Amino acid sequence: MTYQVRPLGPEDKQQAWDLGSLTFGYHQQPMPDDWSATGPGRRQHGVFDPHGRLVAKALDRDQAHWFGGRLVPAAGIAGVATAPDQRGHGHGRRVLTHLLADARDRGAAISTLFDTTPAPYRALGWEEIGALTYFRAATRTLAAVRPDPTTTLRPATEADLPAVHDLYHRIARDSTGMMDRTGPTFDTDPAKQLADHHGYTVATDATGTLTGYATWDRGPGYDATGTLTVDDLTGLTAAATRTLLAMLGTWASVAPTTLLRLGPADPAWSLIARADAHPHTSQPWMLRIIDAPAAIAARGWPAHLTAELDLDLVDDVCAWHHGPHRLTLTAGTARLDPGGTGAIQLTPRGLAAWYAGATTPDQLRRAGFLTGGNPTTDAVLHAATAGPAPTLHDYF
Repeated sequence: MTYQVRPLGPEDKQQAWDLGSLTFGYHQQPMPDDWSATGPGRRQHGVFDPHGRLVAKALDRDQAHWFGGRLVPAAGIAGVATAPDQRGHGHGRRVLTHLLADARDRGAAISTLFDTTPAPYRALGWEEIGALTYFRAATRTLAAVRPDPTTTLRPATEADLPAVHDLYHRIARDSTGMMDRTGPTFDTDPAKQLADHHGYTVATDATGTLTGYATWDRGPGYDATGTLTVDDLTGLTAAATRTLLAMLGTWASVAPTTLLRLGPADPAWSLIARADAHPHTSQPWMLRIIDAPAAIAARGWPAHLTAELDLDLVDDVCAWHHGPHRLTLTAGTARLDPGGTGAIQLTPRGLAAWYAGATTPDQLRRAGFLTGGNPTTDAVLHAATAGPAPTLHDYF
């Protein structure tokens, strides 16, 4: 049987809704009048059988992530679905392979996704490198944090949002993997950004400069079930972080549980005992390199590191970068050129994990993702991508 793989158009709207709603459990809801399978920054691909039935689909989101202090253009994968009677026939591989080639053509260098199960994505070269985690803490433990007397809290206004976004980008720039939060897939309407949360609190210092912010939602009830959910808690200074945490602690009498979305190295952990905060939900996320030379050129690298390594990239899915390459690192930049001896072999999953600094060369070798090399080349590989643990604060 011959299948067609192509981008979805307006004529595929109903089929796309039906397949997605059945797969993800909202099939009892009617399709909204303004819903679209595509849109700005959103390109959906599908597999069609000879009768024109949509049997699989996947969405490519145009977005960017911070690596080494620079933005790397990415394809955020979402809405991957296969019709129940067609599972196990390779349609997921068909649509994702097509999507990767199309995403490379539009300029994406890497791909990220949240996986419900890792096996099919690992088979195509993605690897889990981190998780978006909400931690559950008794609100009374936050009440023990003392606010800074020179820091003022108040509700955010639309006029504050440019400074909030600048603060977020300053923090995200120093991360590994956080999203840019600009571009066509993010809503830029200030009123809607404020309305998306029950609370949007900003912290300012004695000069009136914005030094932190928190976005939070108050769940129903005021008994033992009362819960406060904090999506963003971002302090540029220790004083701002302390004061925002202390504010959250004042909810203890009516919302005894607080859910905090925090990265593994967030400064808030210096004020919260890890024994008092336990994972509530954890959603792993994965990375794949779509275009290795472009990905290498796009991210930042250690300014003090100058070296050359011969890599052999083994990749039958993104075959355009399959084969030997020479990696050249020079004063904060890098390039990957065809050629060299291929002394160090990396699988797609190994390349992704190394690029993100999610593990060490020794661990990659033990996992079967890296072969060849020696202690000297391992030290260079480790130093090249060492940095903060991969972190994402945006689900898609």
